[in-house]
Amino acid sequence: MTGPTVEPSLSADRRAVFAVTALGAFMASLDLSIVNVAFPALARSFPTAPRAGLAWVITAYAIVYAALLVTAGRTADRLGRRKVFFIGLGVFTTGSALCGLAPSLALLVAGRVGQGAGAALLLPASLGLLLEAYPGESRSQAVALWGGVGALAVATGPSLGAALITAAGWRSAFFVNLPVGLVAWAVGRRVLPADEPSGRPAPPDYPGVLLVTASLAGLVLAVSEGSDWGWTDPRILGAALGALALGAVFIRRCLRHAEPVLDLSLFRHRSFSVANAATLVYAMGFFAMLLGNILFLTGVWHYSILRAGLAVTPGPLVVAVVSGPAGRVASRRGFRPVLLAGFAVFAAGLSWYATQIGLRPEYLARWLPATLITGLGIGLTFPVLSATAVASLHASRFAVGSAVNQTSRQVGGALGVAVLVAILASSTGPASALQHFRHLWTYAAAMAALAGGITFLLRPLRSPAPLPVVVPAPAAPAAAVPR
Repeated sequence: MTGPTVEPSLSADRRAVFAVTALGAFMASLDLSIVNVAFPALARSFPTAPRAGLAWVITAYAIVYAALLVTAGRTADRLGRRKVFFIGLGVFTTGSALCGLAPSLALLVAGRVGQGAGAALLLPASLGLLLEAYPGESRSQAVALWGGVGALAVATGPSLGAALITAAGWRSAFFVNLPVGLVAWAVGRRVLPADEPSGRPAPPDYPGVLLVTASLAGLVLAVSEGSDWGWTDPRILGAALGALALGAVFIRRCLRHAEPVLDLSLFRHRSFSVANAATLVYAMGFFAMLLGNILFLTGVWHYSILRAGLAVTPGPLVVAVVSGPAGRVASRRGFRPVLLAGFAVFAAGLSWYATQIGLRPEYLARWLPATLITGLGIGLTFPVLSATAVASLHASRFAVGSAVNQTSRQVGGALGVAVLVAILASSTGPASALQHFRHLWTYAAAMAALAGGITFLLRPLRSPAPLPVVVPAPAAPAAAVPR
């Protein structure tokens, strides 16, 4: 064996650090997948809640996660990653308990806010602890395995979650986090090393977090409720104008604050700006498709929760298989051709849904091919978009650049859920529902095509090899609620 000799105890310590940090990533990712397939049961538990109200169970998480992610990473640097990891773990676990105990939709949404805040604190801190524990030569492999654990949770979550919910109800989708969180806390207290805070004099812009959260919430409210309240309703117009005004104040703070929520100087890099714009647009269609698919299976084909969970599992499995090779091809051929191919494949799968899926359940002949095609497109796009976003940045800015890209994904996801609510708002009866779902799939395909058009703005240059290591993020939700 070549290279420095690693003491067995040190190697064991690193494996223990990896296990704890990966457990945190697994918990957050698995919870998302489990919650997705819980939505039909949630709709039965809250029968008077409108679809737009139930959608806040998804969008509340996405908005809070998006608003806090970058600031949470800086807070971990400032206060210490170990400390912030345990704070995030505690907040996430407490939020999960509140969700599981929630007697009302309002408390369920509040619990999801807590989960989003906890995940935003937990994931950057866990990655920082992992990077600190591994030397340079083994760091990329450790991060890849860490991300693979999250991908495994996403791939297995629909089927495992459906089985759990079928056996014990939707509250078990949240209660399952409690023993996992306690194990991570107990083991982590013994094995996670203490780290020194950076001691930055300027704290992150926490008021800016509140501004961007309120702005995004207002925009989502306007889009999701517009079809029910009326697009010219004073409440809709007020929410939209308020979102724009708060957004403008937020941008101004980002230009002036020493530690802004969003570092606007990053957008001077062309590939960073293009990748984040494409990510935002693509996620608006991607989230809507995933949510709509479970809604279609349970609401139109009348699949059980367990059957629907199994039906959507092949897509994430394809993504997990394709993501690694896609990154290697992009490192040799460049980002643009891989992304354009991925967007085209994803749009082709959505076109299959829109033209081939009917009222009669035909899973093997109709649904499965579309699921596999869209899974291939997703595997070719999201991982490469993340790498594209940071490729032109200095290595010291990879973490913040990646966090901004994941924020773009979550913002796009929240808006995509709101658009889904607007598209499906007036569907009545099976034939009408099918037509609205076809509109939804067509919309998602159009978003993929628009993302492809944005990607053309990338210079057709070869990307650096190897690709930069980027921060994986929790996967998008994959379910929505019938009214």
